[in-house]
Amino acid sequence: MSRPWDLILVGAGLANGLIAWRLKQRQPDLAILMLEAGPHAGGNHTWSFHGTDLTPAQCDWLAPLVAHRWSGYDVRFPELTRTLPGDYLSITSERFAAALADTLGDDLRTNAPVDNVSPCSVTLADGERLEARAVIDGRGYRLSPHLTIGFQAFVGQQWRLATPHGLVRPTLMDATVDQQGGYRFVYTLPLSPTELLIEDTHYVDSAGLDADRARANLVRYAEARGWQRQALVREEQGSLPITLAGDFEAFRAPLANQPASGLRAGLFHATTGYSLPTAAALADRIAERMPLGASALSALIHRFAATHWRQQRFFRMLNRMLFLAGRPDERFRVMQRFYGLDAGLIARFYAGQLKRADKLRILVGKPPVPVVEAARAVLKRTPRLDDFR
Repeated sequence: MSRPWDLILVGAGLANGLIAWRLKQRQPDLAILMLEAGPHAGGNHTWSFHGTDLTPAQCDWLAPLVAHRWSGYDVRFPELTRTLPGDYLSITSERFAAALADTLGDDLRTNAPVDNVSPCSVTLADGERLEARAVIDGRGYRLSPHLTIGFQAFVGQQWRLATPHGLVRPTLMDATVDQQGGYRFVYTLPLSPTELLIEDTHYVDSAGLDADRARANLVRYAEARGWQRQALVREEQGSLPITLAGDFEAFRAPLANQPASGLRAGLFHATTGYSLPTAAALADRIAERMPLGASALSALIHRFAATHWRQQRFFRMLNRMLFLAGRPDERFRVMQRFYGLDAGLIARFYAGQLKRADKLRILVGKPPVPVVEAARAVLKRTPRLDDFR
């Protein structure tokens, strides 16, 4: 018979990793098993966030996972260049994997692909069956006909340079580049005086992105800035879901009584696609209430995710304006106008905590897209919405 686990976490990505990390801090005696199909936890990712995205307490318990921290960040648009205040932080998959391995020890099983997941059991690909009071499925986003989504698709490359790059803080968006038929920007993190992570990022209608074209874009961007590339350290690719509309309960229905986390549970910022703040909040919520059986845990996560969905309604409306109103290569004007607003409002936007006055401020004034098309997008009465289904 297998060990009687309190919790099995299927998938060692960000959301499940933070749940395990927080549970071991709050309830170290719980029997927790984490299963990962790949060779190590965390995959090949860089997760970044603003310090104001989290509570001070969350920043404290996450601190050992943070690999890089900067003060302030830059944005660049054709008609706006600005430096914004506040801490910006990154967790690397390398740091994340090492921390989980140290914390979980043999209770982190890698190279362990899963064949079947149920609320209280897991069957591995080799036939081994494991049982627990509850199982959380955190294996990433699942496509659904009940959500209308675009994507933030990117190719990122970490380079070691022959000479210092001269940057002192991240550039979150450089949209002065050729838009290439949609909203495009380059994202840059200075990891050391001679090392950079650069991502070619596109807000696109479908998940597909020409990786070779993105790589060529990155080479041209580096050459234009005089950065002498010496060695490619690593490359990462991704497509984050950006929600325009949907039926949350229908999206969740296939899970039934199955606890889930992260993107699989629909827990991500509708406009940025980032999931770290909600993952940290869910980890806190679970750590406060465990141990729980599968039904109670599933209900807890359902309530949490349903509340998050309601709170993201305004962001879904903004996404429709971004994707559906105006020409694709003019989408940058929406973000250019946004980044001219109050710095506190921008911070609350990223944290998903806009006040009513913030929402009014975002909407008032001359719109950066045609008024009629914006109204149709807001009211979901544009035929273009059907193109995303």
